[in-house]
Amino acid sequence: MADAGSPGQVEVTRSGALAGIPHGFLGRCGGVSEGVVAGLNVGLGADDAGDAVAENRRRAVAAIQPGASLVTVYQVHSPHAVIVDEPWPEDARPRADALVTDRSGLLLAVVTADCAPVLLADAEAGVIGASHAGWRGAQGGVLESTVAAMERLGADRERIVAAIGPAIAQASYEVDSQFRDAFDAADGCFFVAGRDGHWQFDLEAYVAHRLRGAGVGRIDPLHLDTYADDRHFFSFRRATHRGEPNYGRQFSLIGLPG
Repeated sequence: MADAGSPGQVEVTRSGALAGIPHGFLGRCGGVSEGVVAGLNVGLGADDAGDAVAENRRRAVAAIQPGASLVTVYQVHSPHAVIVDEPWPEDARPRADALVTDRSGLLLAVVTADCAPVLLADAEAGVIGASHAGWRGAQGGVLESTVAAMERLGADRERIVAAIGPAIAQASYEVDSQFRDAFDAADGCFFVAGRDGHWQFDLEAYVAHRLRGAGVGRIDPLHLDTYADDRHFFSFRRATHRGEPNYGRQFSLIGLPG
């Protein structure tokens, strides 16, 4: 359920599965960026004004866990998950696509613009995680790596709950036969036939499937389509189809109670 807010406020979508854990999936509302990335763009690679991105990130942290230290990675569509003990400098971010921690005061974040953000927690163990799961990362094992890293900190995968945030939906995600052929025959249930030689891919369902395969105890897909909702979300594919020169990125964040 999305928290209601005025156009000037940061809009936060939270998952009931993560109740009691500071977290939120943010969109484009409530920021100071202008032009094609207007709103709450938090992407460092979006060709946006640096002071605007910094202010948007400050607002994002304030909306989820004021005073926490923001931690991100240099996302590369990999299967790699890193354990965070303390914040690192922005210019020293590890190349990875998931973060986990058992330390309070840290706010883990991933950026997306159609890929699926996944926030995870074992509240009993006090272990949290955040994953950036595009099709390539999900297929490569980033979700399994996240769960394994959480277990190294004392989590139990059967206690882990995972929420899948705003991502491109099947109705908006047309792919060609070469893309379809990159998946095993057993994954055919995530594709429906479209126009000649094309398919519609269900990224959210595929991510949920990988989480179930990793033994995650509870999964909450939020069914929010980044492509179809240009008022609330940035979308790489929508920007590409419109011929726009750039696209914004949104945050998904999770921390531990103080």
